Amino acid sequence: MTVRVDRSFEVSAAPERVWKFIADPANRARSISVVEEYSVDDPDGKRVTWHVELPIPLVRKTIRVNTEDVTRTPPEYVKFVGKSKVMQVTGEHEIIDTDGGTRLENRFVVDGKLPGVETFFERNLDSELENLRRALERDLQTTR
Repeated sequence: MTVRVDRSFEVSAAPERVWKFIADPANRARSISVVEEYSVDDPDGKRVTWHVELPIPLVRKTIRVNTEDVTRTPPEYVKFVGKSKVMQVTGEHEIIDTDGGTRLENRFVVDGKLPGVETFFERNLDSELENLRRALERDLQTTR
């Protein structure tokens, strides 16, 4: 089973400012509640390893997810792919200029390789995207 989620939200900030946040893989990793820790694996910051802890019965240890930004089109689009033994995740963030600021359109696809992975993400992707929105809002408030 594959889980697909498309969600968007708007913020009162310029697209370039939203790009600065969303193009940083560390910001994206910090926003995900199940990422226990992460490491930036290259000087460009395009490859990041997430250590994910999923609360599902068949997974009893932290999962290493190797992520890589595969497309970057500043300041409007970033796509990343994360691969591990239990899942593959693809995330896309598109930045749209609006009259009042910026709309961030988010698309995620999770392909689980173990029972329970898709169900977990199906139930929790909305809250994870809300975590991303809150992290972006906090970042906008502290760096204006």
